[in-house]
Amino acid sequence: MPYRMKSTNKEPRKECKDMKKERTAKNIVSLTLSDKERRVMERITKATSKEASDVIREAFSFWISRRQRLCLDV
Repeated sequence: MPYRMKSTNKEPRKECKDMKKERTAKNIVSLTLSDKERRVMERITKATSKEASDVIREAFSFWISRRQRLCLDV
């Protein structure tokens, strides 16, 4: 029986592509920052080792919880 080398195809498998599509965000929000706000965001992301989207998500959650307590919004 002849020896065969495994193929070394560098293309991602189709299953991986399908899984990646499922993990992508379905709700995208665009945000415009001033230069000062951008600099603050850069400092926060460097200090916390978090992505900008994670920082914004956390800030939004904080804002929602504060607003619900103050205004009794649902």
